[in-house]
This record gives sequence, structure tokens and C-alpha cells, in this order.
Amino acid sequence: MELSKRHSGSQRPGQPAVQQRGTWSRRLEFVLASIGYAVGLSNVWRFPYLCYRNGGGAFFIPYFTMVFLCALPMVFLEFSIGQFTQCGPVQAFTKICPLLKGIGVGTVVVSFIFIGYFNTLMSWILFYLFNSFSSPLPWQSCNNTWNVPESCSVGFTVNDSLRQSASQQFFNHRLLQVTEGLEHMGSIRWELLGCLILAWMIEYFSIFKGVKLTGKVVYFTALFPYSILIILLVFTCRLPGAADGALFFLTPKWHKLKEVQVWIDALSQIFFSIGVGFGVMISMASYNNYNYNILRDSLIVALANSATSVFSGFVVFSALGYMAHERNLTIDDLAVGGPGLAFVVYPEILATMPVPQLWAFLFFLMLLCLGLDSQFAHLELVATCVVDGLSPKLPTCLRRKEVLLLLVSMGSFLVGLPCIFQGGIYMFQLMEHYTTAVSVLVMAVLEIAAISWILGLNRFSTMLTKTLGKSPNIYFKVCWLVITPVMVMAILVTSIVQHTPPRYGKWYQFPDWSKAVGWMLTMASIICIPLGALHELYTRKGSLMERLRSSVTPSLELDVPPASHQEQEICLSSRSEEA
Repeated sequence: MELSKRHSGSQRPGQPAVQQRGTWSRRLEFVLASIGYAVGLSNVWRFPYLCYRNGGGAFFIPYFTMVFLCALPMVFLEFSIGQFTQCGPVQAFTKICPLLKGIGVGTVVVSFIFIGYFNTLMSWILFYLFNSFSSPLPWQSCNNTWNVPESCSVGFTVNDSLRQSASQQFFNHRLLQVTEGLEHMGSIRWELLGCLILAWMIEYFSIFKGVKLTGKVVYFTALFPYSILIILLVFTCRLPGAADGALFFLTPKWHKLKEVQVWIDALSQIFFSIGVGFGVMISMASYNNYNYNILRDSLIVALANSATSVFSGFVVFSALGYMAHERNLTIDDLAVGGPGLAFVVYPEILATMPVPQLWAFLFFLMLLCLGLDSQFAHLELVATCVVDGLSPKLPTCLRRKEVLLLLVSMGSFLVGLPCIFQGGIYMFQLMEHYTTAVSVLVMAVLEIAAISWILGLNRFSTMLTKTLGKSPNIYFKVCWLVITPVMVMAILVTSIVQHTPPRYGKWYQFPDWSKAVGWMLTMASIICIPLGALHELYTRKGSLMERLRSSVTPSLELDVPPASHQEQEICLSSRSEEA
């Protein structure tokens, strides 16, 4: 099927023709791209650990409750905004609620910083991927030049803070060459720089032609991880101890349901895992045909994300059960979350399997695909908003999306460059700790407020009636009006009240000046919201009350598809290269 095209409407006298805008070639491409974005690294390395820590099988109850009361309504909300306005989040919120147009700008700032430091993980994964061809695997023994023999152990160490496993020393001394702290950044890691450049090249050439090309790439990057997860599960479930690991993962601890923190963890996991609040789903849905059934797609994406998390739990804990059996340890000794699972524990497990090089290669290729899909989406968001907002104002030579995307990529590359120095792990930890946790929640709360409380559910229902052919049911209306905003605000308040300073490992405390830098990263996106409101009030005419009244009035008509309005010319003409 050829890339479908859409025109913006009549041409004004004396103006060049409004150019065409590309859409997803097939609905399946949009669904796969959305699933690829929602299903990321946290599904593999965070959910299984949270499930184990918060009651095993009992954790499924709060988790799936939050899926249907928070995640699904938010996904449907963002898909609806993007599909109706046919623009990225900056232009979309400018039309829906001009006073809160800063929400869209804030999402761009967050994604710009996020893709910069998150690509550090991509460089680590590529480094492990290339080292997977070595025989024996470099994290299998303590006989390498980077090892500290007197403190190195072949296998996991339990209750011994003076010894490290070979895989831990490979991570610390070979991959990172970690220094004493943020105050000692050391020199650049040239091997990681090469991997970082390669990661950026993969991402750039996968999306530089827009959704026409990205829609083809996601057939591999979104589906391949599932084939590897299935292969890993089939293989590991036959190993001794694997059944014990799966039972450990599933065994419910019902008393945990009485703890408020368990419900907060479930809500936080599904919120950040599925990726709402970043504006990415608005951007992807803006390339849909106007009458796509986004309710069905929202349900598919939400359930696929949750099912992948549960399935990954079986894969991870089957392998942990096998390793516990082999090392005469308990699963409690091995259960960790985050990068420690992917770069320390799981490589150690893979090293004990037959043909470990093959398993290591497949595992890290799977992680690479999971990470790339998220990067594609965030980079496309930034590029979409830059093209929508700045392209008409730029010189002709800079209006092509390929050029703008290259400039965006180079800028974000520089943001993440400090993370590949020898002390870069501390910078990565600092940026990860502060960039998204609070700011994305603030924007999500205001996003719901803009729709439910300012635009109003009646107007929003009119929008959806034009795209779906019917008004949303009472379930979504109640969620948007009360339940979902209360839940998101609960995460926000909890994140602020329970905030702890960043730390690396068990001992390193970040200096005070770095915490100030971290809060500046948090505020970099949040400050866009009041600045956008002030700009909107300043540029309008009339008294203060008249300006306030007009700034919360949507600038789009709700009875005609926006794609037929002349006001959409900027969005459409600036994306002409994608058609």
C-alpha cells in the first residue's frame, strides 16, 4: 500500500500551494510503533523485580487495576488529541488550550534531554553486543587485565562487600572504567563514543524519512524482542531450578496488598512504562488517518505492554531460579532490578548456558531493539514539533526534515556526551534521577486538566464523535474527570514527599551542587508551562479578564475535521518531505 496523503484545504491567493502530509501506510504500523514505544527496557528489568518485592502474584491485582483506571484512559486521551488535531503536542495544545501551550513545549524539552542520556544505555548494550563474539565471554573469568584478582569471584557473591563477581568487575572496570565520583570525570571512553555514534546513526537513518520509513523498521524492532523472549523462556524452563524461579515469581503474598506503597509502585510502574505524559503518543497519533479506531488501538497497546511485563517476569525468574540452583543460592540473593539485572546478573546467567556467545548476542540484540523503539518515538516527537513550529520560519535549506532531524540529533548527542566519560555513570544517574520523574507527572496532570476541566468533556466528546463516530462511554468520562487525574496527582505528591537524593551503589553520595543541577534539569521543562501562559496573555488584546477568557478558548472548530481548516497549513506544509 502506498503512503496515504492528505491535503490541507483551499489555497490562499498569492501563497504557494500547501503541500501534502504523510500518514502511516497501514494501521498495523501505527500499532507496532506504539507498542514498541510502550514496551521498553523497564518491562524486562524493572517490572519483574517490583512484582517480586511487592507480593509476587498478588501484585497483579493493583497493577492491572491501574492499567484500566490510569494507563488505558491516558493512552486513549493522547491518541485522541493527536489524531484530531493532526499536529504534535506543541501545536495541539496551542489549539486546544492556548493558555497551557507550554505543556507541549515541556514535552519537547524532556524528550530532548531524555534521548541524550538514554542513548548512553544504547552504547552500553552495543558494547556488550560486540563483546558477545568473544570466546570465552569476557565476563566469565577473573583472568583479564581489568580484573582485581584479590576481590574477584567467578560467580555471585553474597554477604561479602569486599568481593565482586567477574560480571560486576567487567561492568565497572571494563565498560565504565568508573572513577571515584562526579568530581573526577576522567577521560572520554573512546570505545563507548564509537558505540554512541553508531546508536545515533541507527536511530537517525531509521526515522529521517518520517513515518514512511519508521513504519517499516518497527516490523523488526517491535516484533523481534518477542521472539527472543519466547526462545529464552522455552530454553530456560527446561533447566534445573527454573520451575522454582517461576513459582517464586507467582507465589502471592496477600498481606502486601494492605501496604499503600505497593499500590503506588503499581501505579508508577504502569505510568512510566507505557510512556504517557511525554507527548510521544500525541505525536504518533497525529500521523493517523482521521477516522482510525484509536479506542481499539489504545486497548491493544495497553494490554500488550502489560502482557509483555508479565511474560518477561517468567523469563527473568526462570533464569534466576536456574542460577540459584547452580550456585546453591536463594533467589532472594539474585533478585535485582534496573541495569544491574541486564548488565551484571543476566550476563552471568548467560555465561553458564551452552553456546553462551549465541545467547548473549540474542539477549543484547533484544535489549537494543527495545531501547531503539523508545528512542525512535522520542526523536520523532522532537523532530515533529520542531518541523511544525519552526520550519516555516527557517531558511529554505533548513526546512527539510532530514536536515532539522540531523541538527536535533547533534544537539541531543552533545547533551549525552558527558555520560560516556569515565565518571559518566554519575552524570547518567543524576540525569535519570531528575529529568523525568516530577516533570512528566506535572505535565500529565495539566494535560488532563486542559481536556477535562478547561476544554470540557462535552467539547472533547464532540471531538471524539467526529473521529470515532460515537461519544466515549461513561467509563472514560469518569476516569478523565476524576479517577485518572487523582491517581496521577497521587504519584506526583508521593514522588515529591518521598524524594531522596541520588546515589550510586551503596556508598557514593552526590555533592550538593550536583543536586542543584538536577533540579535545574527538572525545572527546564516545567518552566515552559508558566512561560507559555505568560506569552499567551501578553500577546492577546483586551483587559486581563478578557485575555484570560480568550486564552482558555480552543482555537479550533469542533464540528469539522481540522485537516480541512486553513489553520492546519503550518502542520501540513512543514511535513511535506514525509509524503
